[in-house]
Amino acid sequence: MSNLITIDTDPGFAPKESLPQPDRLISGSPAFKTWAQDSTESGKILTGVWEATPGESHSIKGTTFEFCHILSGLIEIEESGGETRTFRAGDSFVMKPGFVGVWRTIETVRKIYVCVYE
Repeated sequence: MSNLITIDTDPGFAPKESLPQPDRLISGSPAFKTWAQDSTESGKILTGVWEATPGESHSIKGTTFEFCHILSGLIEIEESGGETRTFRAGDSFVMKPGFVGVWRTIETVRKIYVCVYE
């Protein structure tokens, strides 16, 4: 097994499909697809591609650190008590442990993610 992993931004395998948890949904009817592509043996670090259709939901990171790189689409993220930021293709950002806010998918978004769980 190699220690150098390529993230396929257009995976040829079926994604895991899901919906937001009912208590996190704010508006719309967003649907999610996840193409998990790598993880550590412990499962504490996950990497892959994620996609969401338009809608709005609460984002609560808890103890999770997440790096995101937007491949396509348009989103707004509003941090509780903070500002609203817009991200589109080519943008990267980090949501640190303790982040709480609102995730608005304006145009279907696809991103590369790296999540680190404590």
